[in-house]
Amino acid sequence: MADWGPVFVAVVLFILLTPGLLIQIPGTTRSVEFGNFRTSGVSILVHSFLYFALICLFYFVIGFHLYLG
Repeated sequence: MADWGPVFVAVVLFILLTPGLLIQIPGTTRSVEFGNFRTSGVSILVHSFLYFALICLFYFVIGFHLYLG
C-alpha cells in the first residue's frame, strides 16, 4: 500500500496557498486581499514560507498518512 498522505497534503496546500487565487498576503492595497487574481514578489515569498511551514507541520509533527488500495 502506498502512502498518499504527503501527496494529498502538498496538492491541497498548493491550491489553497497559490497567491492571488483565494487569498493574497500582503495585498497590493491592503494587508490581506481575497480573490484578486494578482500577485507580487513579496506575496510569493510570504506564501512560500507559509507553504513550507505547513508542509513541515503536516509531514513531521502531525504525521498525516493516507493509505488507499
